[in-house]
Formats: sequence, C-alpha cells, structure tokens
Amino acid sequence: MRMNVFFQRAQNWLDRNVYDLARQMRLSYLPPMMVYLAAGVSGLTGIVGTFFVKDYLGLSAEFLASLGFWAMMPWTLKMPVGHLVDLLWQHKAKLIYLGAALIAASLLIMLNILTEPKSMTGRLTVETWFVIATLLAPIGYVIQDTVADAMTVEAVPRLDDWGSPIPDEQIKLAHTTMQTLGRVAIIGGTLIVALANIYWFRDVANMDAAMQTAIYVQIFRWALLIPVISVLGVAMAAQLRSNEEWRLAAQGYEVDDIERLLARRVTELPKINGWILGGGLAFALFAIVMGFSNVPYNEELIFVGSLAIVMFLLRRLTEELLPRVRQQLFGTALVIFAFRAIPSTGAGSTWWMIDELGFDQQFLSKLALISSGLTLFGMFMFRRFMAERTITEIIALLTIILTVLNLPEIALYYGFHEWTQTHIASFIDARFIALVDTALESPLGQIAMIPMLAWIANSAPPQLKATYFAVMAALINLALSLSQLLTKWLNQWFIVTREIKDPSTGIVTIPADYSQLGGLFFTVMFLGFAIPMLTIYLTQRTLLSGRKSGFESG
Repeated sequence: MRMNVFFQRAQNWLDRNVYDLARQMRLSYLPPMMVYLAAGVSGLTGIVGTFFVKDYLGLSAEFLASLGFWAMMPWTLKMPVGHLVDLLWQHKAKLIYLGAALIAASLLIMLNILTEPKSMTGRLTVETWFVIATLLAPIGYVIQDTVADAMTVEAVPRLDDWGSPIPDEQIKLAHTTMQTLGRVAIIGGTLIVALANIYWFRDVANMDAAMQTAIYVQIFRWALLIPVISVLGVAMAAQLRSNEEWRLAAQGYEVDDIERLLARRVTELPKINGWILGGGLAFALFAIVMGFSNVPYNEELIFVGSLAIVMFLLRRLTEELLPRVRQQLFGTALVIFAFRAIPSTGAGSTWWMIDELGFDQQFLSKLALISSGLTLFGMFMFRRFMAERTITEIIALLTIILTVLNLPEIALYYGFHEWTQTHIASFIDARFIALVDTALESPLGQIAMIPMLAWIANSAPPQLKATYFAVMAALINLALSLSQLLTKWLNQWFIVTREIKDPSTGIVTIPADYSQLGGLFFTVMFLGFAIPMLTIYLTQRTLLSGRKSGFESG
C-alpha cells in the first residue's frame, strides 16, 4: 500500500514537472534552443584548455583571473548589442553568422597552436595567441546569445492553429516554459560535452604527452561544429516563419495581416536610442583605451566606469516603468548581482586537484557529467519552487546551501579523505567526496536566473525585449567581472603556484606551492555567504521594503 502511494506521488511529480514541460514543447521553440545548445556545447574544449594552460603555458593564477575579467567584458556590452538586435531584427541571421565566424576563428587559432606550433609562434608567442583566442570567442557568443534571447519571444506564438489570439495566461505560461527549455538546452549541451570527454579520455592514464595532444586536436576539430549548430538554428527559424506565413495565407490572410499577426512585427521595431548606443560606444572605447594603457588599477577603473554607464542606461531605459515596478526591478537585480559577484578560488584549486589529488581529464569529465545531469534534473525538480518563491528567497536559500557545500573541498585540503579511508571505508577517498560534493552542488547554479528571464519575456515592452534581456545580462555579467576581480585580488593575497618547467631544459623554474590554498578556501566561503546575505538584508529595508521581494516566475 505504501509503495503504491509512493509510486503514485512520484508519477504525479513527474507529470507536473517533466511530462507537462514536454507537452508544452513546440516546434517553434527549437531555433533559439539550438543557439543555446551551441552555447552549452562551447564547453567542449574546457578541460582541454585547463590542461593546455597547465602543461604548456607559464601563466599564473592571477593572470588567468585577470584574463577572465577581460573575457567577461564583451558580455557587459549586451545592452547596446541588444538594442542593435532590436533595430536590426530582420537581419538577425547575419548577426548569428557573424558570431559563428568569430567563434570559428577562436577555435581555429587553438587548433593551429596544437597542429602547427612553429608556424604560429613565428608570428606571435603561444601565450599571445591563447589570449586572442580567449577574447574572440566571447564576442561571438555575446552576439549569438543576444539574438537567441530575443528569438525566445518570437518563438512563443500569439495565434492558435485557427488564427485566433491565444489568451494572455497561456502566453505567460509559454514564456516561462520557453525560458526553462532554453536553460535545458544549455545544460543539455554541457551534458553532451561531458559524455564526449569521458569517451575521449577513457584511457588517459596510459597516454603519453603526444597521444594526449592528438586527443586535444581531435576535440578542437569536433568543436568546429559548434558555430554550425547556431547557424542551423536561424535557418530553421526562417523555414518555420515561412511555413507559418504560407499557413496564414492559405486561410485567406493578406500579406499586411500576416506581418501584423506574427510574433515580431516591423511596426514593433523601436526608435534608435542614442543614450544606449552612445553609452555602449563610450564604454567600449573607455575599456579599449584603458586596456592598452599602463594606468595602475586599469581593470578596476574599467569596472567602475562600465558599472556607472550600465546603471545610467538602465535608469534611462526603465523611465517608462511605474516607480513601484522600477524599484522592484532594481532591488531584485541588485540581489542577483551580489549573488553572481562572489569570488572563486581561481585556477589554483584545479591545479591542486590535478597535482595533489590525482584528478585527471577523465575524472574531471565525470564530475562535469554529474554536474550537468543533476543540474538538468534540478531544473525540473525546482520548477514549482521557482514559480512559488520570489527571487530573494531563492537567492537566500542558494547562498546558505552553497556555503555549506564549500566544506567538503576544505576538508579534502586538510586530508579528511585520508581519515575516512582509514577509519570509515576505503572507498570514501578524495574522488568519492568530490563526486558527492558535485552531486549536491550542481543543481543550484541555473535556478536563480529563470524567474527573471521569464518576467522579462512576459512583461517587458514588446519592442524592447532584446534590449531588456541585454540590460539585465549586462548587469549580471558585470557581476561576473567583479567576481573575476575579487578572485584576482584574492590570488594576489594568497599565492598559489603550480610547477612550471623550462620547455627546452626541463629545469623547474617555479615550484608548486599550495600552502596558502587553505586560507583562500575559507576566505571564499566567507565572502560567498556574506556578500549575498548582506545585500538581501539591505534591499529588504530599502528598495524592496514593504513589497514582495522580487518577481514571480510566471
């Protein structure tokens, strides 16, 4: 009897959270999902990049954190890019092609570094080529992601199969479903990547350096399919729109009526906003000039300047909103900003896991597989939770859980796995603890953004959907830039080095030193709790005082 009740409850849960989402799936959702899938598959070269940097490049953890800051800069330009997408919506396919070309160029640079090192180093150093490739790829992904965000709005139909308007409540639910499926596509891409890496690195323990390099080359060649996926997405979007136009024409609609009825109309194109375009251009020039200058603290100055520009443009953009709604938007965005701004330990912790714990490419691929799979599961499991809770409640809970989940990594650093193997069970080693920690932490990463994305898709002005998506993305990506800055500062304070040898002589030039990693772990855990919780406390007493703390997801 109890088993029957359990299975019935499980069946009901699956019906509400998984089957219902599948039932709401529409063919029109596939084009933006393919662009998002390409973004998810972009991590295909991630593990290769980690080991390539560690084994072939003499870059410090501080420099890599600094490079991460610059790699985030294009994402902070999503606001003017989003407005350009709104203005050039009829040419969205060309924007996807441009993004695909930049991504392909980045991958080809890395491929040629591995296959033609002498030819490449005859022009620039390997480190310089690596930096160029690292900076090209995010520009391409920014362009594609901005177009995909706006495509999610067009993907939700406003007419049923008989040409009648769909009720607002159904459209609202469809927007939430579309945003959830967009995250599913991204995480699904990372799942595919993890499985592929496990296959490629299945015998890594028996590979020498030359064999590993051959695998790296194979992975980068397969990665050239990434831009192809996004291009196929816009090709499908064009075909689906053509099919819809023919269907409406067969029902007797005139060309003008068809254009009026479909999701994105020419009359919905916004006027040119000089503040957004001018501010975006000013920010880009400011960042480039500061980047090529030797001004002390230029990265910090760029962050402050770009944050000021984004906040100014955000205020200008939201002038048409009611004051109450604008305050809620600002307060909720600030909470998410704080949550995404928490620092990480940087590359040093990964180097330590590889050198001291013996984590190889295949095991890191298994961790990625568990993370992606459980993140996908968690998005279904927490779907109702996201719909019934405000964003500040979600962020507070995530902050507490993620703080607790820092403890296993700290325990590993201080040798807890050696004690568990001796006193509890031999299989509870470093890899077992890492697997459990990853399994618990992985479903939490994508949860916070879905409610706000759904709110923008449903509630932002029709002619400014891409702009609103881009504004919030610019702010959140500035938070990630701040996270990289904080990570860089922490790596300046806590010095963590891996062993670096001279490639020609084999002499160790920099010895491995992980003695300060423990202090770094504790500092990151403290800041990861303090920054979001303090921000929630302050916003609840100011911007969100006396109101529901954030937007509901749908």
